[in-house]
Amino acid sequence: MSSALNTRHTPHTRHYDVVVAGGGLVGASAARALAERGMRVALFERRYCGAQASGVNYGGVRCQGRPEEQLPLAMRARRLWDRLPELIGIDGEFVRSGHLRLARRESDLAPLDAWSGMAAGYGLATTVLRGAEFRKRFPWLGEGAVGGSLCMSDGHANPRLVSPAFARAARALGAEVHERTPITAMAHDGVRFQLTAQPETGEPLNVSADWLLNTSGAWANHIAGAFGERVPMHAIYPNMWVTEPLPRFIGHNLGVYGGGVYARQVERGNCVIGGGRGTGNGEYAQPSADTTRAVMREACALLPALRNALLIRTWSGVEGETPDNNPIIGMSRTTPRLVHAFGFSGGGFLLAPGVGEVLADLVTHGETETPIGAFAVDRFAAVSEAA
Repeated sequence: MSSALNTRHTPHTRHYDVVVAGGGLVGASAARALAERGMRVALFERRYCGAQASGVNYGGVRCQGRPEEQLPLAMRARRLWDRLPELIGIDGEFVRSGHLRLARRESDLAPLDAWSGMAAGYGLATTVLRGAEFRKRFPWLGEGAVGGSLCMSDGHANPRLVSPAFARAARALGAEVHERTPITAMAHDGVRFQLTAQPETGEPLNVSADWLLNTSGAWANHIAGAFGERVPMHAIYPNMWVTEPLPRFIGHNLGVYGGGVYARQVERGNCVIGGGRGTGNGEYAQPSADTTRAVMREACALLPALRNALLIRTWSGVEGETPDNNPIIGMSRTTPRLVHAFGFSGGGFLLAPGVGEVLADLVTHGETETPIGAFAVDRFAAVSEAA
């Protein structure tokens, strides 16, 4: 199928095995994995690699709390985080701190027990704590928490370091990485993709590719829609902030059953906290002072040591959210060798290295052993037709 945006093949067209559209953590990890497998790869990013949601997210590296359909992919991705120095040359400040998912009410404990039992079937170990045992183990928690589920294999990392490092690693393996170079036109001529990319300075680049990977994050519908596969995704703006350095007291990466607040403390003592939504226009985002104040009150109920802390910076970012909070990952239903990976709904940081490997599987083998059927691009259309 040809898109409505056309480009012509000329004698000056550069040809690649794979073009990756979008230089976030998913796209950069895919480019790195494909280059490592000997493919000729070009990555095009309209701004800077890792500068959007991939570089401004909270930094949680957690399998705990994910829906069951994500666990095989999450477990594959989690194994790659232990190999960051080998894969990208740095550890990205990855710390295996454990993830503690807090219960605010007694009624939250039964769902935590059920999730723990389900996850055990995938080889993920969690321990649900309550009552006196919980209080003894976590004396630094306030009365806002009555129990929690601890997954010691989870942790956190610095997205500002990790995301650009995957792009640098892809380049070191031979991938061409073009920043400030958006793809402005695209079509499939029945054999290959014909693309035009426009550098911030200089002449347009005419490009052809056997494969096109749509890893454009919150903007991925520009490509999906051009090939007749627009999905019901909208922009969200996570709200985050960081405190001054404080004495170390948070022992784990923290989340809450049902959502609302999350927190972690880095080695230098700063506490990174998030919750609620900022504001934005689909292109840019900014944090909300009202949201920050409201969520900080809740955070202080869970973490009394935060009550007199100074906040030194707040931020937000633009992410794509789908109706079922699951990503779109897999082959196009309309266009041969078009592969989608977007719509991670705020949970893509852990998954991204694993998604990159899955995309490389699809390109080099035509399939992947990691189950991704739940993430099909046409699943929402199927629901609409059934209704």
